[in-house]
Amino acid sequence: MSDSETLADGAREIAAGYGFTGPALDLGALLWDGACLPAGRIGVPLAVLNRHGLVAGATGTGKTKTLQLMAEQLSAQGVPVFLADVKGDLSGVARPGRDDARARGRADEVGQSWTPAGCPAEFLALGGIGHGVPVRATVTSFGPVLLSKVLGLNPTQEQSLGLIFHYADTKGLELTDLKDLRAVVAFLTSDEGRPELKGIGGLSSATAGVILRALTSFEAQGMSDFFGEPEFDTADLLRTAPDGRGVVSVLELAAVQDRPRLFSTFLMWLLADLFHDLPEVGDLDRPKLVFFFDEAHLLFSDASKAFLESITQTVRLIRSKGVGIFFVTQTPKDVPSDVLAQLGNRVQHAVRAFTPDDRKALGATVRTFPDSAYDLEQLLTSLGTGEAVVTVLGERGAPTPVAATRLRAPESLMGPLDAAELDTAVRASALHGRYAQAVDRESAYERLAARQAAAPVAPGKSGTSGTSGKGAPKERAEDPSLVEQVVGSGMFRSLARSVGTQLGREITRSLFGTARRRG
Repeated sequence: MSDSETLADGAREIAAGYGFTGPALDLGALLWDGACLPAGRIGVPLAVLNRHGLVAGATGTGKTKTLQLMAEQLSAQGVPVFLADVKGDLSGVARPGRDDARARGRADEVGQSWTPAGCPAEFLALGGIGHGVPVRATVTSFGPVLLSKVLGLNPTQEQSLGLIFHYADTKGLELTDLKDLRAVVAFLTSDEGRPELKGIGGLSSATAGVILRALTSFEAQGMSDFFGEPEFDTADLLRTAPDGRGVVSVLELAAVQDRPRLFSTFLMWLLADLFHDLPEVGDLDRPKLVFFFDEAHLLFSDASKAFLESITQTVRLIRSKGVGIFFVTQTPKDVPSDVLAQLGNRVQHAVRAFTPDDRKALGATVRTFPDSAYDLEQLLTSLGTGEAVVTVLGERGAPTPVAATRLRAPESLMGPLDAAELDTAVRASALHGRYAQAVDRESAYERLAARQAAAPVAPGKSGTSGTSGKGAPKERAEDPSLVEQVVGSGMFRSLARSVGTQLGREITRSLFGTARRRG
């Protein structure tokens, strides 16, 4: 047998591993011995996309376009998609691509029948910072574990914050925004509030001071807009268009990319909320949602052991609810091994190996793949832009052969929409009327202020201080208490409360301490 026949047999064996019978995403064409073989189709079955995946590779190797080509095919097959758009260049998924020589050339190389087409898309923005429908969470819903990650608290401080949330939950003190949380912390360290926590551990003034300073710093960075109402309902990520295509929800993060701890934790909140809301469905013929988690390494950076365990468990269990997660990062070593072990579908773009540390990372990447017919160390450093090494789970759940792949060209616009077009699309959205206008209703801040205002005047003191009604100031004492200073702080907006407080609800918390309310 000649060498050429051996190579042909090897390519045929790899391609046979991707001969799926059910619906699948087409990723591209097999690369073998330096040639692109359009007859060797490489893809991933829809039925295994809830087994999660990893898209990895160095900067500039084509990861973003991989997300785009996967998203548009998922949408076409009726599967909703969530895209975290960190660089701000995925909004073009909503418009047909440019029919130019570059796109046609790639399509011809991989045997793709290329037709320009956009997807039904929804544009979102954290706290409304950027071009998109605002995505907010209440502090109560966000929970102490995720908030501790955002604030950079240590484990002891995180436990104290959990105690504060427990108190607020049991007393019906809704933490809508950050000033609600500040007011509760201040109350629990006041003479009146300190006894409230004695039976369950208490709250030291030192720890309370750390939490309050962290909140102040957080707000000073302009981050208070991310918390409040109306809270985003993650069920809105599961929508399909009237023609049956899945809606692609694009969360613009370019305006907050300098706040990585915030946006990565917010993405985890979205997943945790989905996990709580969705019913168990087992294995479906296609997922209910595919969630692309970009810059995934930021989620795991400086994470506590308990936090990592919660991520691992959420990723493991959300599969049975029909949600697939693709983590997007530079190298597999960015993802903890317990999470990486659950990612059955892999698209690995080129790896750079310019330094000894790079070489070490390259070796670690190679070891995460099954045995293959390629010299992976050599292959991964020589892949071009838009090429990747692929292995996925087949329809029986077994890994497919490792396949070097030239990826197909996206059919939607490869680049961002302009700001005016984005703003027009956002205003036309059905979600705009529900989420655009912030609401500041009665919550813990107002209840504690009313309690302070109604408290009897101590002997030897004249007058009262606090707030009355919907925040109108009364005459203040010369020496206001800590809670008075907080609830009267000029740092925060005091808007009219339009909805009465909703009390008497049972709050249950998840692995991440995120809240579910049941009336």
